[in-house]
Amino acid sequence: MNVKITGTRPGCFLEAGPRELGLRAFAHWYREREAAQWRALDIGAVERLTELLLRTERRGGHVFVMGNGGSAATAASIAVDFGKTAAPKGRKALKCISLSESSAFLTAMSNDLDFEQVFIKQLENLLAPRDLALFVSGSGNSPNLIKAARFAASEGAKTAALLGFDGGKLKALVDVPVVIPCAEYGVVEDMHLAISHIITFYLRQRARRARA
Repeated sequence: MNVKITGTRPGCFLEAGPRELGLRAFAHWYREREAAQWRALDIGAVERLTELLLRTERRGGHVFVMGNGGSAATAASIAVDFGKTAAPKGRKALKCISLSESSAFLTAMSNDLDFEQVFIKQLENLLAPRDLALFVSGSGNSPNLIKAARFAASEGAKTAALLGFDGGKLKALVDVPVVIPCAEYGVVEDMHLAISHIITFYLRQRARRARA
């Protein structure tokens, strides 16, 4: 893909799609945009993320996953898949926890301090050097994730991120960035979820092969 993708602010839609199309044509347009991202997917980066997950598992660490908005929903899905679906019957799954789920903690932090600290404060209580912090962000520029990434690195933990657009500031802050170079938030979020499913079912099949 030779199209240059620029950065964006969190929640800022650079491109929602062509306005003149009917639903059928728009669906075809969207499908082609997503198919282009499948063709461009950096499988090597997905492999590196998977190895980080396995490394964390071998060391007895936890995976702490976090995001905002739609990426918070993706983080919740990842926590369920990595923490349950990724292991076959009789085997333990990854110790994976979403930090985007506690509405009481998130609103308390936002009300009493500020929203930029909602993740870093949780990591201060939970993170150990053997753990992995996994960030999910379309823009890669969310201040609360940037602060959390810097904190995780300072504590000696490994870091990774599922990103979109040009990767934003998070791209340079994490050990393993997986970037979807696309200016459509919907496509970016679709691909993030798909990547998590690739890893989930790879781990499940890998564990089943090892047991066979």
